[in-house]
Amino acid sequence: MSLSLDFLTLPLLAAAGLVFISVLAGVFSARAGFSFLLVFLLVGVLAGEDGPGGLVFDDFRLSFWVGNVALAVILLDGGLRTDFDTFRTGLKPSLCLATVGVVVCAGLTGAAAHWLLDLSWPLALLVGAIVGSTDAAAVFSLLKSSGVRLNERVAATLEIESGMNDPMAVYLTLTCIGVALAVAAGGPSTVGPMEVLRSLLLQFGWGAALGLAAGFGMAELLKRLGRGEDGGGGIRALLLVSAGLTVFAGVTWLGGSGFLAVYAMGVIIGNRARRLVRSSLSAMDGYAWLSQAGMFLLLGLLVTPTRLLETLWPALGISMVLMLIARPLSVWLCLAPMRFARNEIAFISWVGLRGAVPIVLAVFPVMAGIPGAQTYFNVAFVVVLASLLLQGSTIAWSARRLGVTLPDPDDEQQVRQVFGDFVLDAGTTMDNLCAFYGLPVPGEPSQTLGHWLTEKLHRPPVVGDSVALGQAELSVRAMEGGQIRRVGIRLG
Repeated sequence: MSLSLDFLTLPLLAAAGLVFISVLAGVFSARAGFSFLLVFLLVGVLAGEDGPGGLVFDDFRLSFWVGNVALAVILLDGGLRTDFDTFRTGLKPSLCLATVGVVVCAGLTGAAAHWLLDLSWPLALLVGAIVGSTDAAAVFSLLKSSGVRLNERVAATLEIESGMNDPMAVYLTLTCIGVALAVAAGGPSTVGPMEVLRSLLLQFGWGAALGLAAGFGMAELLKRLGRGEDGGGGIRALLLVSAGLTVFAGVTWLGGSGFLAVYAMGVIIGNRARRLVRSSLSAMDGYAWLSQAGMFLLLGLLVTPTRLLETLWPALGISMVLMLIARPLSVWLCLAPMRFARNEIAFISWVGLRGAVPIVLAVFPVMAGIPGAQTYFNVAFVVVLASLLLQGSTIAWSARRLGVTLPDPDDEQQVRQVFGDFVLDAGTTMDNLCAFYGLPVPGEPSQTLGHWLTEKLHRPPVVGDSVALGQAELSVRAMEGGQIRRVGIRLG
């Protein structure tokens, strides 16, 4: 009697085949402007019980486990690639969007769910919390693959926000589940305002403190290990991933935000040991893509399209409210006081991509035993599908349309169209500049051009910012150390 290896080969054949088909289809779909992530999700659906594949998969526990681990790896990879320099322009707006923005967006979306799905307020707000945050996996991958070069302010805000808003979404989801369970039990809710505040401070405090401490410690360890033969990029990437998952699990077990901790850890390591981390980024990219592929395929397998149709139209209505009302209003409330330009606010509003995070969060109510939890999962899936299909496929077009892109430095004609034909030193005094070009002299003639531009912008300058002076347009052309170095001028 021979040993049968079907228990190994058949699942492996199915899993490897699905990944292969997804990647192959993704290569062709990317050329048409569609997201790789969308392809992974759709392949999972087609392989499921209602699709041609016919695979019956309803293991929410496994999907929950894989989803959380995958998100931790993706956030670590994103943190390792986040430069401290981007915090100059992106940290303050990102913090506002990741906290106040998520709450406002969740509240407005919850109101739509209350009306469209006829849910009680606790359950409707739970829907809003599940879909209220942008997704790091979607934002990181789609911004990289879009082929456009965004100005630093917009790119930094989007990337840092997507890395920081998951903890708030997880916190809101767990809070709403606690309230919903208390209401369903017929008793008063034990989640009072002080308990909410205490839980918030505990999660964010532990997450930030332990993540930063782990980051400094890991950076020093990498420096001591140096660049020996045993510390190559692949081995170092494996070391980083295992350390990141250890921190994620440990902080979560202690009651903190593991997502915030692993992202903060990645940022510190990536900046404190940049030379050592750089050789590992290629391997880290592979880990991140494998995490995204596995996560989206599993989440796609969980979906049953025939059940999805039961709430399709209300879910599409919630998607439209989220994309066209809730996200734009929350972004405007956060960024308008910080003097973001209208086109920047519009683009950041549109690129509020939803990906795996809402679907993973939609598993939380299923695990908690909330009545009708499958509805939240179906709604989250439709929201993600609509976001990847409409927003994800139009990133490049909307960026160019709204004028938040920078020219290719090697394209001289395009550079001249954006910055003008002449280049000025930022140390030029305004009286000399205005006398030479016949422009009106500002209030302080002895002021340098760089200082004048910074004051007129009323915000940290980035390459691409422009200010009108008489018949001329002056544009920031080069920065160094947070200071303007070169300025382009267009006349007439």
